[in-house]
Amino acid sequence: MRFNSSNLTIKRRTAVVATDFLRRDDKMAAMLPAIERMAALQKDCATALPAMFRYCDILAFEDGQLTLSVPNAALAAKLKQQIPKLQETLAKRGWQVSATRLKVQMTKAAEIKEQMRSLSLSDAAVTAFDDLGNNLEQSPQNATLIAALKAMVARRREI
Repeated sequence: MRFNSSNLTIKRRTAVVATDFLRRDDKMAAMLPAIERMAALQKDCATALPAMFRYCDILAFEDGQLTLSVPNAALAAKLKQQIPKLQETLAKRGWQVSATRLKVQMTKAAEIKEQMRSLSLSDAAVTAFDDLGNNLEQSPQNATLIAALKAMVARRREI
C-alpha cells in the first residue's frame, strides 16, 4: 500500500473513534492501558526485527516472559536466532524481557502467501520457442517437449 496523508488521516480517525468507544465503558476503559502497552510493545518488536515481525504477534507479556505467535516452524527457527538481539533492543527501550517463548500458530495466513511472478517473454522469444517446437524431431522422446512448447506458445500469443 502506498503511503498518503488520507490513509494516515483515516487510520488516526479510526483509532480515535475506537479509543473513545473504549473510554465510555468502565470495564473496557480499564483494559485500555493494557491494550496500549501491548500495542507499544508490538511496535517496538517490529522496529527491532522488521522483516521477521511482519507475520508475528505478541500473545502475552507477563512477569518478564514474552510469548510470541509465529506462523510456522521455519520462521520460528529464524526468530529464535534473533531473540538475543530482540531482547537487547527491547531492554534499551525500557522493556524488561527476561525470557521469550515462541508459539507456532497460524495467525495471518492470507498475508504469508507470496504472489507468483509472471514471466514475460518477448515476441522474438515466443517465436524462437515456436520454431523449436516445429523443428524438433518427431519422436516419442520429444513428444512431451513439443506439446509443452506448443502450449506455451499458444498461451503467450493469447496474452
